[in-house]
Amino acid sequence: MTITAADPSPTGFLQLLGDDLRWQLFGELALSDRRVGELTERVGRPQNLVSYHLGELRNAGLVRARRSSADGRDTYYRADLRRCRELLRGVGDALHPGLVSPEGEREPLVAGRARRPTVLFLCTGNSARSQMAEAMLEHRSGAAFRARSAGSHPKPLHANAVRVMAERGIDIAGRPSTDLRRFARSRFDHVITLCDKVREVCPELPGDPVTTHWSMPDPAAEGGADAESYPAFVRTADELEDRIELLIAQLANERGRRRRSHAR
Repeated sequence: MTITAADPSPTGFLQLLGDDLRWQLFGELALSDRRVGELTERVGRPQNLVSYHLGELRNAGLVRARRSSADGRDTYYRADLRRCRELLRGVGDALHPGLVSPEGEREPLVAGRARRPTVLFLCTGNSARSQMAEAMLEHRSGAAFRARSAGSHPKPLHANAVRVMAERGIDIAGRPSTDLRRFARSRFDHVITLCDKVREVCPELPGDPVTTHWSMPDPAAEGGADAESYPAFVRTADELEDRIELLIAQLANERGRRRRSHAR
């Protein structure tokens, strides 16, 4: 049984992800945006089969696609985890209302003396996406996590990045742009690339950090004047809010598992 974006039936959703290959593919995309070739290698299945099942996941609205800004012949796929969460809640509610967890139920975010997990966000210019992500993670987590950002070819912070963040109660005015070479010897728990181009040139950093890719277009490339590109910056901020919310939950759970293992 196949579900569509317009027909998110609980049984159809369970059957969709009940297929082993689709479960593998969705699990890979839940961790990082990837291309078909990368998914084929990671799951060890033929490309035509992987493409077919990606199509099924896209029809259900669980996976989205975006052309690579580094090579227009490539397409990056990403899991729509917000959509997945909605469908999972629908399944729980269909079985029994008590199965649906209260909103926000997760490991508490406490910024204390304990070492804070560190995240490095990278893009080309460090003028919009990565700066916005850095500020949003620290703000939304109450500084429970430490974030940094850099670019492969840094340039001044874009005025629209400052504007859309200010509209969300976050002040990034006056932040300097940083060359990623500055962090060549720094250790991070997570390194997240937000630009297809910088993903191709990102150096290996010490400490074996968890690497993740978020394929997000450069909002500054959509229009010349600030007024023309402003809507693209709004879309970027909206997407970052979704991704950062899920990242905070992931980091909080990781820290909770480490704390419990050390307590044993």
